[in-house]
Amino acid sequence: MQLNPRYGTDPIIVLDGDPAAVAEPAVRQRRRLVDLVSDFTPEAWSHRSRCDGWAARDVIAHLDTTNAFWGYSIASGRKGSPSRLLATFDPVRSPVELVASTVDWTDDELLEHFAESTEQLCDLIESLDAADWELIAESPAGHVRISEVVAHALWDSWIHERDIAAPQAAVMPVLADEAALCLRYGAGVGPGMALTLGNERPGVLGVRAHDPDVELSVRKGSRVDVVAGVAPDVGATLVGSAAALVDALAFRSPFPQPLAAGDAWLIGSLGVAFDQAEALA
Repeated sequence: MQLNPRYGTDPIIVLDGDPAAVAEPAVRQRRRLVDLVSDFTPEAWSHRSRCDGWAARDVIAHLDTTNAFWGYSIASGRKGSPSRLLATFDPVRSPVELVASTVDWTDDELLEHFAESTEQLCDLIESLDAADWELIAESPAGHVRISEVVAHALWDSWIHERDIAAPQAAVMPVLADEAALCLRYGAGVGPGMALTLGNERPGVLGVRAHDPDVELSVRKGSRVDVVAGVAPDVGATLVGSAAALVDALAFRSPFPQPLAAGDAWLIGSLGVAFDQAEALA
């Protein structure tokens, strides 16, 4: 299906806290991923990933194209002209087509492209000042602050790092700041996508995670706010390790403690947008 981003001056997803806090973990994770694949053999590049139908090199080709999008989105927002590129984007078909365009590249050529685009994005993130993080830019859910754009980029890349590593029995670190940010954004993006799909039903989702310890609430109203602490009016609470919950929210694994059927709508719309789940009322 096609995305339906919500554009405008009111960001659709907002994470509380310091908006610049995402910079260091986002840059660290992306450079670590380049280091990981720099040592890949041909067998490692062609090894299956957790993404259906994709080998490790397909995942990296996908991330190379997302590097370009994130850079364009941030640069456009910084100029005061937030982009609107994703209004015609199909989150299932379009990535497959973009990855297919790299099929003739050698593994070394792909690595060179990926390392270059990663460093360009990292340099851009590191150049942002305090005011820049509050500016509006484009994400798959629509217009958000640059802070949430970078949070989405970190969340996406962190999951894909594990999509590559897990099938090859490589153990990736679970660093507290990365895992906490991925969980905070990962818990909020599903309700945010629900708003773009016309589901305006309000609700509050709680999260109690360990390794690292994270407690938060996702409040869905006219926008989605992710705030510290579990609110007394939560409709359901996710419990488990941070890494396991990030994976489950991205449909990589079951939830450590499944949600009741009546509460599944709080997290299901991300899967609907990516054709991985049925619409939940």
